[in-house]
Amino acid sequence: MGDARPTVIFLMGATASGKTSLAVDLAEKHDCELISVDSALVYRGMDIGTAKPDADTLARAPHRLIDIRDPEQSYSAGEFRRDALQAIDEIHEAGKVPVLVGGTMLYYRVLEQGIAPLPQADPAYRRHLDERAASLGWEALHAELAEVDPESAQRIQTADSQRIQRALEVHHLSGESLTDLHARAESRALPYTVKKFALWMEDRKLLHRLIAQRFEQMMEQGFLEEVRGLAARPGFSPELPSMRAVGYRQLLEYLSGGKSLDAACASALAATRQLAKRQYTWMRSQQNLVCLDALDPAAREQIYRAVEMA
Repeated sequence: MGDARPTVIFLMGATASGKTSLAVDLAEKHDCELISVDSALVYRGMDIGTAKPDADTLARAPHRLIDIRDPEQSYSAGEFRRDALQAIDEIHEAGKVPVLVGGTMLYYRVLEQGIAPLPQADPAYRRHLDERAASLGWEALHAELAEVDPESAQRIQTADSQRIQRALEVHHLSGESLTDLHARAESRALPYTVKKFALWMEDRKLLHRLIAQRFEQMMEQGFLEEVRGLAARPGFSPELPSMRAVGYRQLLEYLSGGKSLDAACASALAATRQLAKRQYTWMRSQQNLVCLDALDPAAREQIYRAVEMA
């Protein structure tokens, strides 16, 4: 007998690989609805730098979980899991197939595996870590993390101050490593048949050219002005979670006088390439992932058939 559970489609891929275009095509041609899996698209007013689908596209192919927070607000992976599960159930109840599309790989992991109950942030301890990092450097704090949580230290790059800070904070507050807490996370297997697809581009030089072309288009469309407008909002802070999005934090460095515009743009491009590298690393770790050639329109027929058979 076949699997009688309802189907969920994951459509993942690196930044600039064409996920949105394929998802919109799916929504227009097949009986499915889209759920965004993107930690930046949740924010209203962050449109150009996130490559958010424009109003016409969203009218033709609505995406759930886009524009659900103001930039001054936070949105956690746990909140995403809650909201995504609710959206999936509603779409199934409507007799349609949910297609989750995006490149925030943490969200896919949390959706599938659940999330560990972690301690709340401690602003005072974070300031303490920031002060120590200013004196010693984040590499030194990364070395300290390696002593108490070697598995997390192996996953986290020495320059990733946000994740180093959080892992050290969790250990300080709970007395346990982030790795151990995740390992104890409640196992909540999804009650669906999950079919995973990824738009894949073997030619990394081509991907990097596409990333550069898209960033140039963003700048022409007014990306810098968008960031300037966000920085002028009441309650704005460069430390907001929304401002961790690639491109935004680099342009903020220019606006604050910390970098030239050329240097900020170069940093944004380098950060985007690093993001794509991390996305590919994560996708390679996935089981039962069907890779689709991003440059071959015929390869996309596989995901069309998966939706039709669901």
